[in-house]
Amino acid sequence: MAATLMEAPRSLLIQLRLALQEKTSLDIPESAWSIVWSGVALFAVWYIALRENDKPILYKVPSPKVPENAEILEQPAIKVSGSTAVQCYAPATGQFLGFVNPSSPNAIDRAIEQAKAAQTTWATTSFRERRAVLRTMLQHVLDNQEEICRVACLDSGKSMVDAQLGEILVTAEKLEWTIKHGEKALRPSRRPTNLLMSYKRNTVYHEPLGVVAALVSWNYPFHNFIGPVISALFSGNGIVVKVSEQTAWSSGYFASIARGALVAHGHNPSLIQTVVCWPQTASHLTSHPGISHITFIGSRPVCHKVAASAAKALIPVVAELGGKDASIILDSVPNRDLPRVVETLLRGSFQAAGQNCIGIERIIAAPGIYDKLVSLLEPRVKALRLGQDKDVGAMISDSSFSRLEGLIAEAVEKGARLLAGGKQYIHPDHPKGHYFTPTLLVDVTPEMAIANEECFAPVMTLMRAPSPDVDDILSVANAPDFGLGSSVFGAESDPRIPVIVKKIKAGMIAVNDFGATYAVQLPFGGVAGSGYGRFAGEEGLRGLCNTKAVCEDRFGGWWWLGG
Repeated sequence: MAATLMEAPRSLLIQLRLALQEKTSLDIPESAWSIVWSGVALFAVWYIALRENDKPILYKVPSPKVPENAEILEQPAIKVSGSTAVQCYAPATGQFLGFVNPSSPNAIDRAIEQAKAAQTTWATTSFRERRAVLRTMLQHVLDNQEEICRVACLDSGKSMVDAQLGEILVTAEKLEWTIKHGEKALRPSRRPTNLLMSYKRNTVYHEPLGVVAALVSWNYPFHNFIGPVISALFSGNGIVVKVSEQTAWSSGYFASIARGALVAHGHNPSLIQTVVCWPQTASHLTSHPGISHITFIGSRPVCHKVAASAAKALIPVVAELGGKDASIILDSVPNRDLPRVVETLLRGSFQAAGQNCIGIERIIAAPGIYDKLVSLLEPRVKALRLGQDKDVGAMISDSSFSRLEGLIAEAVEKGARLLAGGKQYIHPDHPKGHYFTPTLLVDVTPEMAIANEECFAPVMTLMRAPSPDVDDILSVANAPDFGLGSSVFGAESDPRIPVIVKKIKAGMIAVNDFGATYAVQLPFGGVAGSGYGRFAGEEGLRGLCNTKAVCEDRFGGWWWLGG
């Protein structure tokens, strides 16, 4: 009975996710799916809490202040001439939000020292005590999800629907997974011995490393901040999070949410530290001898600098560097499933205005379904509306617009067809906002630059596979020097699917879905130019630990020598 009750929230969450992904076409009232989501998640929280008799503790965190007089910047940018401060503004409107003073090397030193002092005590806490903190944090996220989404949207430009899915849903799932399964991943495990050493007992322990660091990207300002914090806390570590300058305004609020859960249970909030700094100062953090591990989420060029800096202190790095994710559409997809596939492709390409690490960057369709897919996608992409209260939100800045327009123009020159978008959009209500028209580019070929460079934008590209042969399809899918996520759609009985799953060059693949691996907390990461190492899941938790092997006598002293 208990197992059945524990599975009930998961099945409802799956249904909610499907409803969210199809929200535009189903037009589900916002209040309705928010209530359903909250109710399902609250049930899971309270059920687990009842088993341990550790109910969540409610606490309050003040929201970040927005200037009373709404000032729209003439040239929105985070750098201001004559100042070292980070200028914060809303990408969707250009509204000024405030200034954040960057951290100095001395401030970084103090942050690490404070986290280390707090971690010494935190490392002695039990898994039950850590679960209690995370349970309280989860309750706060659920109770305050609308405000969290509002802040994340204001600072990043995304829509409320994107925030519910990419900030709240995945954060709640990570918290719930860690509460339910974290101890299993980190508890000591016995290992076998051999005949010669049969008198020995072997055990593997996962011990905290100390203070770890996370350098996170701006595309999901709440989740990218809180995700590494969850893993660090449960594995017994302190953490210093270097947030992006692009979303510095919201970082203080999100840090207070995490610290508030610690304070509610009588723990030192200094365990969690945040750093906002310019790139030239970040190397002080990434080479600091007080840091035991680095999780980096960002671009490949920046990762080269982070890895070189970390190597000075021999700090291990997990690097997640984005990708050129392929979604393979086989001609065995049943006609009845095509509408759902189209909805999934739209979500995978345009969620968060395409600024998604595992977003669909290339749709590779078998010849037998290619034209049909184009005809279904064209009117849907053309119908997408721009705006935070519409289908596709703003981009974080306009710095990539020239590059995107150049990639699209070069592809068209080489034979691709531009069916929608392809350029910057001047929003009639928010002319200073950073909008790019939802783009549909078809007949893209592997030699085009846009087939090999990450767009990280609302750009959907379609490529026709040379033939339905699985090797021909994989030759296109595996061509770029990336390998993060991927997906494949087809009939469940299609013999090509298991071949694609096995041979695609990627760290993750979802079958007849998109992004599902992270939603269920499987290890997250890629290969080749998409980085190395994994976070999330059991592998992510263990990666933040010192794996200690212990071999000791099973029956006491040197009994076998008569000692």
